[in-house]
Amino acid sequence: MIEASIESIRVSMVTQNRVVILREVDGQRHLPIWIGSYEAEAIALELQGVTPTRPLPYDLMGTMLEELGADVDRIMITDLSHKVYYATIVLVVGDKTIEIDARPSDALALAIRSDARILIDESVMETASIAVLDESDIDQTESDTMYSGGSGDPSPTESS
Repeated sequence: MIEASIESIRVSMVTQNRVVILREVDGQRHLPIWIGSYEAEAIALELQGVTPTRPLPYDLMGTMLEELGADVDRIMITDLSHKVYYATIVLVVGDKTIEIDARPSDALALAIRSDARILIDESVMETASIAVLDESDIDQTESDTMYSGGSGDPSPTESS
C-alpha cells in the first residue's frame, strides 16, 4: 500500500465535475478520483479549516464513532474495476479491527476529519495515477476515468 495525502479538490473547466487529487507521500504520482459536488464541498471545507454552522454527515459520523470508542485508523483505496474505485474504512475498537466497504469520497471525507492515513493499493496507483498534473491532464483524465452509472447524470462517482 502507498501512503497518500489529499492535495486538492479541482473542478473541470469543461464539465464542472469535481475531482479529488491524491498525491503519494514519498513520490510524484497523483491519483485523480472524480467525486460528487457534495462530497467535494465537504472535503474542501475541511482542507480550508472552515467549520460549518451545523455538523455535516461526516462530522456526525466521526462524532458517533468517537462516542462509541472507535478510531478511524486508515482508509484504503483498494481496487479499480470497470472504471469504479473501491475503498475500505478501517476502524479500531479496543483490540478489534473492523473493515467497512465505502465509496472513496466518503472514506476520504471521514479520513480528513479524523487524521487517518490514506493508503492506495499499488495496483490502483499503477493503473490510474498520473505523473504530471495540470488542468489539461485533469480534463483528459475525465474522459477516461471513474464513471459509474446509477444516478442518471454523467457525474463521476465511486462504487455505490
